[in-house]
Amino acid sequence: MPDNITTMIAQDLINDDIPPLKIEDAAEKALHWMEDFRVSHLPVVNGTEFIGMISDTELLDLQDPDSPLGAHRLTLVKPVLHPGQHAYDVLKLMAELNLDVIAVTDENDRYLGAVTLPRLAEKMANMASIREPGGIIVLELNQADYSLSQIAQIVEGNDAKILSSYISSAPDSSQVDVTLKINREDLSRILQTFARYNYTVKATFHHSEFQDDLRRRYDEFMNFINL
Repeated sequence: MPDNITTMIAQDLINDDIPPLKIEDAAEKALHWMEDFRVSHLPVVNGTEFIGMISDTELLDLQDPDSPLGAHRLTLVKPVLHPGQHAYDVLKLMAELNLDVIAVTDENDRYLGAVTLPRLAEKMANMASIREPGGIIVLELNQADYSLSQIAQIVEGNDAKILSSYISSAPDSSQVDVTLKINREDLSRILQTFARYNYTVKATFHHSEFQDDLRRRYDEFMNFINL
């Protein structure tokens, strides 16, 4: 299935290389699979029905590793993740439940496949334009003052575009950090405009004309003294 970066959903993220465990499988087999696939969780199914996610920690605690999983009293985590949910929902669930693999099911708990954290990270990187060339600006401002349209106007007024953005904040704080990925490696003019509009620039990651000029002058100086 082709990737859809703007509306990336769970069914696009399914990793067909990760098989589900059956309730008749033994714990020893499950641990071998986890080692082979380098994961700490795997989905467990009964036929096509999703039973829950089992962890390597729970498997190691089982008294008889050769007996079927269904013979044990298991406390499996059973997240609800349907194929039409967005990648952000997938990431949120995996973070909340501390999972590196998560099952995708239909409305009747029928198992459809699994999403792995590395595949999710790869797709999120594409969605966030991380691989695109450019620079990064982190602004710090009050939540009440946040206006993406005004920020975009400043960036676009300097012949640039925002490739992606996200907001983060500390608990119980009225301040937010707005991280912008810009399609230009030299952000000097944009930073000057933000300063003119009294924005607080918390951090920048870019290649500036000043750095180019400094390198050029240094090279000229070294050429001069080597004459």
